[in-house]
Amino acid sequence: MSAATVSRALAGKTMVNSKTSERIRKLAEKHDFRPSALARNLRTKQRGAIGVVVPLGHDRGQHLSDPFFMTLIGYLADELSERGFDLMLSRVIPNQDNWLSRLIDADRVDGFIIVGQSDQSQVLDRIAADYLPLVAWGGFVQGQIHCSVGTDNFLGGRLATQHLIDRGCRKIAFLGNTQAIEPSLRLEGAKAAIAAQDGIRLVDATTHFDSEVSGSDIDAFLDQSDILPDGIFAASDLIALTAIQVLATRGLSVPGDVRVVGYDDLYLARTSAPPLSTVRQNLAAGAAHLVDSLMKRIAGDATGSTILNPELIVRESS
Repeated sequence: MSAATVSRALAGKTMVNSKTSERIRKLAEKHDFRPSALARNLRTKQRGAIGVVVPLGHDRGQHLSDPFFMTLIGYLADELSERGFDLMLSRVIPNQDNWLSRLIDADRVDGFIIVGQSDQSQVLDRIAADYLPLVAWGGFVQGQIHCSVGTDNFLGGRLATQHLIDRGCRKIAFLGNTQAIEPSLRLEGAKAAIAAQDGIRLVDATTHFDSEVSGSDIDAFLDQSDILPDGIFAASDLIALTAIQVLATRGLSVPGDVRVVGYDDLYLARTSAPPLSTVRQNLAAGAAHLVDSLMKRIAGDATGSTILNPELIVRESS
């Protein structure tokens, strides 16, 4: 029996008859033989790895240890592992517009998942015009070229703000960094909710996603604000929980003095004190869609973007 026949049988090729294939598989199991993934990848010109890249142009101090990144990357690792791919993780500070081109030219992976568009949408669009196996987690904007998967951030922002309005809030602060697409869309949703009401004020208070800096941002906002907000809509759960801590140091209670709503519904939102009201992004479903879309693109299919519905989760903080 030739080596080529054995190779085809172990690869599941139909050109080898079923009896021969079964005999080869049993012998392989008996001798604990497994085909070389490296050899297979060399034959198929596949690398067997996917690049997962976190670009941080809008908030350069943010870390991969951020609970949002850790959660989504964990789901991605599970999805990729089930499909036989390794995950190659990169945190990028995009000082030059060729950061993604350089990663592609290194030719170490079969495709890329970008976790958050940051302020790099133009770079993603330029690359996506000629490079198919690329999918980004984040907000969808009409006219974009790159394929994205993410929740409807505009709707999420509107849901959170409308909830605060329904709870009686009239002076609402938005905490986030709108240089990135996702929080900017959440702010637009908040503005839409406000526009449908009379006598409600919305203040955009720039706040970094880096928890080591966001507390100082929130303190500075409260010091400079002429009116204490009675409602806070934060662009992430981590910012929301930091806001609750800052308010506590000032002797203000949540939700007694200020109602707070976050965004993401990470595990820490359910275990905080008080438990955090938030807008849920289904990150498990998001990871599955990202990997499914990328696999199709690796196979040559130009998939469209996917927009998932957010869900308002009401807990004790509001």
